[in-house]
Amino acid sequence: MLLAVDTSTRAVGVALYDGAQILSESIWTSHDFHTVELAPAVRSTLERSRVDVKDLQAVAAAIGPGSFTGLRIGLALVKGLALVRHIPLIGVPSLDPLAAAQPLLAIPMAAVLRAGRGRLAVGWYRPGSKSWEATGKTEIATAEELAERIQEPTRVCGELNAEERRLLARKRKIIRLASPAYSLRRPSFLAELAWRRWRTGQVDDPATLSPIYLHHN
Repeated sequence: MLLAVDTSTRAVGVALYDGAQILSESIWTSHDFHTVELAPAVRSTLERSRVDVKDLQAVAAAIGPGSFTGLRIGLALVKGLALVRHIPLIGVPSLDPLAAAQPLLAIPMAAVLRAGRGRLAVGWYRPGSKSWEATGKTEIATAEELAERIQEPTRVCGELNAEERRLLARKRKIIRLASPAYSLRRPSFLAELAWRRWRTGQVDDPATLSPIYLHHN
């Protein structure tokens, strides 16, 4: 039984996974109330699935990039569970679950999330044999800068507001915008990725695991 938490941005998610089924998944928009909302949401997730905290065998968290405060709150909660329950902790880069949710295409992909100041954190991916593979470092860019950089057919998915979608849609011949539903970071995909890492021994030390932060120029 694995509990996954994503507090990278105002789009917050919690999922419970047993290796065969997603037992529960919750996603909501928080107006910077992660501190008061997260613990009750986790408690509700467990109660709704009739799972006790003692049943958890591993915990996972999205580790960024994202909001400085949001990431720290999510990591603090799962680190506490890992240390108190003596169970494994798995950290997963925040854009990887978003990429995992996309259909595999024969073109590159840019996955994005909010990075503050009207900018986006952009992760680049290429199609692998079975899944999307991250390429290079995550970057900071505005929607305008992202549109200028894309010069070949590329899928774009993630947190985009209406104006950013309109701007990117102007290059519709090469920018293939994912729908809003496909652009939602779902904690169930975070749970699946974490489960695979856990089963192959890729776990993290709660004492040293830290968020990934990107610096604005």
